[in-house]
Amino acid sequence: MKKIIALALAAAALSSCMSSPVGALFADNYVPQMISSAGGSKVGTSSSTTYLGLVSQGDGSIAAAKRAGGISAPSSVDVKVNNILGIITTYTTTVTGN
Repeated sequence: MKKIIALALAAAALSSCMSSPVGALFADNYVPQMISSAGGSKVGTSSSTTYLGLVSQGDGSIAAAKRAGGISAPSSVDVKVNNILGIITTYTTTVTGN
């Protein structure tokens, strides 16, 4: 039990180094990155997942989201951050545009 508590505290400490709002126990936040006055009818998403802040996989880039939605001119970019106990954190990038 002591090892689990120590691991959770270490994960919480490591997650505090991230640039977006991440709760130590749980987070489910949308973080706007860019917006313009131009609208868009296409939507593309990409995501990446981090485990314990040590191992990460996936392509959560804006370029991957643009590619997934067939977007050449983005009008907005949002990032959703979902964190559970600092153990699993998923970043989902959503791009809208034409």
